[in-house]
Amino acid sequence: MSLKTQYEMKKQLKKLSSIRGSGTELISVYIPSTFVISDEIGKLKDEQSQCANIKSKTTRQNVIDALEKMIQYIKLYRTPPQNGMAIFCGNISPEQSRTDIQLFMITPPYPIKVNIYRCDSQFLLDPLIAMMESTDNYVLLVMDGREATIALLSGTHVQMEKKLRSFAHAKVRKGGQSAARYERAISESINDFYKSIGDSINEVYAKYNFKLNGLIVGGPGPTKENFVRAKTLNYQIKVIGVFDTGYTDEHTGINELLEKAKDMLAEQDVIKEKKIIDRFLNEVASNGLAVFGYEKVMNVLRNNNAMHVMISEGLELTEVKYKCGSCSVEFTAVEKGNTRQSRHSCGGTLEILSQEDAVEKVISIAERLNIDLTFISSETSYGRQFLLGFDGIAAMLKYKS
Repeated sequence: MSLKTQYEMKKQLKKLSSIRGSGTELISVYIPSTFVISDEIGKLKDEQSQCANIKSKTTRQNVIDALEKMIQYIKLYRTPPQNGMAIFCGNISPEQSRTDIQLFMITPPYPIKVNIYRCDSQFLLDPLIAMMESTDNYVLLVMDGREATIALLSGTHVQMEKKLRSFAHAKVRKGGQSAARYERAISESINDFYKSIGDSINEVYAKYNFKLNGLIVGGPGPTKENFVRAKTLNYQIKVIGVFDTGYTDEHTGINELLEKAKDMLAEQDVIKEKKIIDRFLNEVASNGLAVFGYEKVMNVLRNNNAMHVMISEGLELTEVKYKCGSCSVEFTAVEKGNTRQSRHSCGGTLEILSQEDAVEKVISIAERLNIDLTFISSETSYGRQFLLGFDGIAAMLKYKS
């Protein structure tokens, strides 16, 4: 998932989370890619027929209308998208006297696994929020002396990559061999198994251009530590954690490893952010290779002098083009949040000609120029300092301009 897609999805989720219905009239539907469209339409029509049980006439009509809008929208699809679809519909008007039935569709970044229907006073967003909790990618390995399972963790989605089995004890027989020769044959077979695991992990990293955040290893007994010490991995691969687990399969073993590593994974994001911010602050303090503020960041992007762009997750910026009704002057201003100017310096009333999400504009330029970009949490102390003290947007420079 690109950073632009990630940002747009977070913006959509923020908007949807702010909507409240006057009753249980906001509908959320999650459709997996494997689900038959006609079956989903049938389910929604069944829900429509049950609306007679809703006591409030207004709520009843709003739910009927929202369901009908959903049905007509879903009919546009022959099959769901590859990762499924999440659809939200209902009366979003803040005024009880006015009805405004709106439909929103989000294509999730990872596959939806279950079919969900929910009618409530707010939209059900937890499945999508869980997908957005982390965008870092980690390779997971669970192993013992007989088998190894390799998976990729992206956010909350786990994708199986490879399953390996060891034939160390099946390839050799003790009969007719000396004890030393037998042990040597066993040792060579174990080393071959470790090499196969290392080669497979190297292939996963190469597939993602080595832009993965680390390897997490689990398994029972000392075999996992012996594998790490065997040094079969590419030098660019960093083992960030080794954990004891009782299983090595793709279900129980991987889930157990994720449970054991969850605190460490949470810390990884914090540590990475803190290192970036510390480096930025050091450069600012020494008047070095750093700038902050929207205009300065846009300037270094235009000159292709940005090496790394940082944006606060709490930043809301809009580029607004105004025209004065009195003097006809047109100008562009960058506004924070929902703040908009109403009058020009001459006293004339301002007309809004166009609006553009300024953060999205920065992300698009950074991605086009292949510049590293990091979102900084606004929940930590250093994240709040970055948002409030440095305008929530900054760039590390390639050279001093």
